[in-house]
Amino acid sequence: MGQLRLDEDRAILDALFNQSPMGVAVFDTRLRLVRANPALERIHGIPNAQLLGHRISEFLTGIDTDEIESRLTKVLETGLPVIGTELRGRTPADPGREHVWMTSSFALTGPDGNTWGVTDMITDITERHRSREHLALLDEAATRIGTTLDVRRTAQELADVLVPRVADLTTIDLLVGVAEGAEPRPPRAWPVALRLTARKVARPEIADGLRQLGEVQEFPASSPHAQALATGHPQLLPVIDADADWIRNSSDPRTRTLLTRGTHSMMVVPLRARDTVLGVAHLYRATTRPDAFEPDDLILVQELATRAAVCVDNARRYTGERAAAVTLQRSMLPRSVADQSAVEVAHHYRPARAQAGVSGCWFDVIPLSGARVALAVGDIPGTGIEAAACMGQICSAVRTLAQLDLAPDEVLARLDDMVPRLVEREHSTGSAPILEKLIGATCLYAVYDPVSRRCVMASAGHPPPVVIDPDGPVRIAELPSNQPLGQDDPVFEPHEMELAKGSIFALYTRSLLDAVNADRTLEERLRAVVGQSRSSPDSLCRAVVGTVTPHLAAEDDLALLVARTRSLDAADVATWDLPCDPAAVAGTRALALRQVRQWGLQDLAFSTELIISELVTNAIRYGTPPIRLRLIRDRMLIIAVSDASSTSPHIRRAATTDEGGRGLFLVAQCSRRWGTRYHPTGKTIWAEQSLADVTPAVPAMTGANHRT
Repeated sequence: MGQLRLDEDRAILDALFNQSPMGVAVFDTRLRLVRANPALERIHGIPNAQLLGHRISEFLTGIDTDEIESRLTKVLETGLPVIGTELRGRTPADPGREHVWMTSSFALTGPDGNTWGVTDMITDITERHRSREHLALLDEAATRIGTTLDVRRTAQELADVLVPRVADLTTIDLLVGVAEGAEPRPPRAWPVALRLTARKVARPEIADGLRQLGEVQEFPASSPHAQALATGHPQLLPVIDADADWIRNSSDPRTRTLLTRGTHSMMVVPLRARDTVLGVAHLYRATTRPDAFEPDDLILVQELATRAAVCVDNARRYTGERAAAVTLQRSMLPRSVADQSAVEVAHHYRPARAQAGVSGCWFDVIPLSGARVALAVGDIPGTGIEAAACMGQICSAVRTLAQLDLAPDEVLARLDDMVPRLVEREHSTGSAPILEKLIGATCLYAVYDPVSRRCVMASAGHPPPVVIDPDGPVRIAELPSNQPLGQDDPVFEPHEMELAKGSIFALYTRSLLDAVNADRTLEERLRAVVGQSRSSPDSLCRAVVGTVTPHLAAEDDLALLVARTRSLDAADVATWDLPCDPAAVAGTRALALRQVRQWGLQDLAFSTELIISELVTNAIRYGTPPIRLRLIRDRMLIIAVSDASSTSPHIRRAATTDEGGRGLFLVAQCSRRWGTRYHPTGKTIWAEQSLADVTPAVPAMTGANHRT
């Protein structure tokens, strides 16, 4: 009975040994294989009969046998088991694929306590290990891909994740225009052109001499690249056939060059987002990694490509929106400064960095009547297309109000009244509150007169300008800041100052002050740069921008407007104080005509006489003393008649039966443009005549500044 039970136990043990899915190897004390089960034979791919009596180093290749024998020796010497050791390698059963095994080693001890040998139990955990690696890679990719809204950076992040974990060489090729924010268009003709946007290699020599970043390559219709684009489905080539038609027909010899450098397996995975293909990811494996790409690899890369494609498309959309905002903003900024004699101007605009969006800072130079000029600068809170749209509203309003010849404080008061009305109108239409960013906008508006060299300015929450006299120190204008626009404070106190000829007048946005506050040493460097007032406005502008730009925050853009004041020569200005007597009109015409002839402007004598006669007569008849006539020879011949009355005549079309009412109509017909501007002491009616059609003549005598 005992023998029967013993035979049954042995049968069970033999069945357990032979039917176990784990490989079991039994070694003697000299580490020679004395027994192995069928599962081990399937793992190694070598018949057990050929292995018995041999050490593992004698029959296994592709595996670190030294590490195995060292572990087994340790178990024999200590008698302690070693459990859960991972082992990587290749076997004759599957030489083209790396496997991972989990091994556990135990010492075999007899009843007498002597060690008979050691056993090694082996489980193939390759699939489990690969699944764990894939999940870890997907988790890592979630944090590494899409960290910015830059298309090229996002594509490079995908390539960095894939190499070397999945491939030896990865290139990310996008349809032309995608990196610049353009809408991707499916190719309608072949070959298709793709731009190399990102690349990562495990060994530099693999990609040496191949395409450079930014280079465009055309792929024939038969190529896997074109098929992936056309169908939206990935292409898996476990083994690249060097004689394939798409390689032989390729016009680019560099395609075959990859094969000569050992690449043997390839995948082409489309980057698809929102049912649109943006480009493809090419993955290659070289001879240093003999494993060919498998369907599991393709599934992993598809998941990574899908995630990356969404990030690329988000970055593309942002890039397109930012490009539109920058284009909109730049279109509203002056590309060149209109010809005028009041100031020499240089300007610079630097948008915020790509990741920060487009802000709404702006500037403008607006010629005014009487040879004057308006300088304006402002800032819109927030970024994006909304800020650019708000900037357009403010710029248009400032240019319109400037043509009304309003004082700086009146311009800002009108703007302040306009802002809440625009926002209220937008809300009433039910549209998106784009113009809400107008609330809190800042603006500085200054008017400089080259005749009097007086500058009047007002600010709505904007930093005051920097002023540098030709031989004086750098100073900040003592300008009341007032409240930003739309803050329910309609009073904007003006400030007036006299500027010597050649003074520097610099207007800027708040980002410059923020940079100075962030780095106090920057203030000293700026003072040194700005103190070089002898340099031209252009060189001074570039020097300031170069000094400040490295210190600007990523979300800040910068607008800088530098003006050097000029003054009109006394010989180009003639002024007469007139009595309030109709009889003085004839004498006034004679004085003006003599001055016009002295300037060599005889061709304008008749029209000038007519304009002066009408304007002076209106001032005497309807105005209030004192009355003044001023002629200015600038780029135009400017006629200005001032009086102390705030009432202004209006142009109208007189009826045939009217005896009067044609004066201003004649003034408008004889002048290039005319208008009225108001000031604290009254008004000035002015008219300009073009000098373009004047025949050059030598003046009879040198002009002078007349006052009678």
